[in-house]
Amino acid sequence: MPLRNNVFLVTGASTGIGEALALRLAERGASLVLTARRLAELQRVEAAIVAKGGQALAVACDVTRREDNVQAVQQAVARFGSLDGLVLNAGATMWARFEDIADPALLERLMQVNYMGAVYGVHAALPHLKKSRGRIVGIASLTALTGVPTRSGYAASKHAMRGFFDSLRIELADSGVTVTMVYPGFVATGIRENATAADGAAARVDPVDPKKVMSLEACVSLIVPAIEERRREVVMTGKAKLAQWIKLIAPGLVDRMAAQAVAANQAHVERQLEALDKGA
Repeated sequence: MPLRNNVFLVTGASTGIGEALALRLAERGASLVLTARRLAELQRVEAAIVAKGGQALAVACDVTRREDNVQAVQQAVARFGSLDGLVLNAGATMWARFEDIADPALLERLMQVNYMGAVYGVHAALPHLKKSRGRIVGIASLTALTGVPTRSGYAASKHAMRGFFDSLRIELADSGVTVTMVYPGFVATGIRENATAADGAAARVDPVDPKKVMSLEACVSLIVPAIEERRREVVMTGKAKLAQWIKLIAPGLVDRMAAQAVAANQAHVERQLEALDKGA
């Protein structure tokens, strides 16, 4: 078990992929430092790990604040003595056509959470990861690989993550620190809680039919072996893998595939909104 006795810091660990991944890493023998803004939810995950005989520490952290990231890393090292892995999972999203967005500053927030949150985390942790010859894991999205309508700001932030980590991987090639990028599709994570609509308000409904999303268990089952084996990247879903090849020879076809996927979900959204309005 290559992760036994390793210390991992996981951002966005209070729910979704972050929570499920933390629990699975603990099962593999790792000690966990759990960060997110909601301390009560983190403490729930911490308690679940401890109840199963694992070790965990919950630390409140807003990844958009550099000082919070520094403090989280300091607490990790103070508690466990080292840091062997950093999983950058915290994220926010959007569902709106760009022309409908009331205030483009919405996109700035997405860059702060998804991109700068990862940058701050790596900057704080890197000296310790170099000592341990550790692992960096970036949880991005399939939107980091291709544009998606209604997700322009989100896709841009995930493209930024990809460029940053691909560059960092080259810089760290001789250090022993490895970089693994993860590109999930739609996963049953409850990310709508961190999503905004065109008016900047919280999204009222989930834009994806729950029957068409990957389960958390399936998602994490793909991520953990990639972390253990220090793989370069994980592209989830066969359709997404095929799209990467198609994009090389027929990029317009991939654009149409993305547009059709979003259009198919629009009917699902409209049904949910209609039901909400009737209920009101």
